[in-house]
Amino acid sequence: MKHLLIATLLAAVPLTPALGADWNDPQEPFSLYGNTYYVGVRGLSAVLITSPAGHILIDGGSPKSAVQIVQHIGQLGFKIADVKYILNSHEHFDHAGGIAELQRLSGATVLASVHGEQVLRTGVTSKGDPQYTSLPPTQPPVARTRAVKDGETVTLGPLSVTAHYTPGHTQGGTSWTWRSSEGRKTAAMVYADSLNAISAGPFRYGASTTYPQVRAELEQSIATVAALECDVLVSAHPEGSGLWERLAKQPTLGNAAFIDRNACRAYASAARERLASKLAAEAVQK
Repeated sequence: MKHLLIATLLAAVPLTPALGADWNDPQEPFSLYGNTYYVGVRGLSAVLITSPAGHILIDGGSPKSAVQIVQHIGQLGFKIADVKYILNSHEHFDHAGGIAELQRLSGATVLASVHGEQVLRTGVTSKGDPQYTSLPPTQPPVARTRAVKDGETVTLGPLSVTAHYTPGHTQGGTSWTWRSSEGRKTAAMVYADSLNAISAGPFRYGASTTYPQVRAELEQSIATVAALECDVLVSAHPEGSGLWERLAKQPTLGNAAFIDRNACRAYASAARERLASKLAAEAVQK
């Protein structure tokens, strides 16, 4: 019975992420709301926020994603050379692996949390990462990086994007918020980092020696995302926030299809349940 319980609990919580064969599948770019566009691949989000003063890109996908992101920006009528800032959600290779090439092509400054910036700049995976034993030890180092503080607002012409530290999935996790307008309507936009309690090897969310505060930080991050003003949510993995279901309604509803004021709370609630399942599985494994 004990082995059956362990198997049941572990089946509910993925232990290690694999770079899915479909994550880099093609995805046509599309408008999200106002001056905000989805430019990522099918399984890895990237969002472009545009202005006459230049553009801000959030996330760069994996190393294989960069070429598609550049193409998507061009398809929308914009230029990679006009991207002035690249923001990162977290430092895993599937969200940051393409940033080095995108930075090289654009000359942009790359912004991340204090811990995330260190990993991006050096290209060295942190030993405190919950998935450390399953991750590549290095990834392409990124030039021209800068750390932002929790709550810091990045400005570019009329654009203002605020960083919200949301560690736990990694030590450097960050979610980003801004506003986009269509006509007289303005939407609160959220790019939410991954909140999944996923680990590899001996790492335990209930008791980690390499990242002792991981459980408390993830719990706080979940609460942070739940409390955000949130009209349009895009998560680091688009399927995690129901993006494709909302996109299917766009032909009928226009960009109003993406508005769901409960989306951040639902996203946080699902993360809370996954953490509880993860901790229960760890307790049984002892």
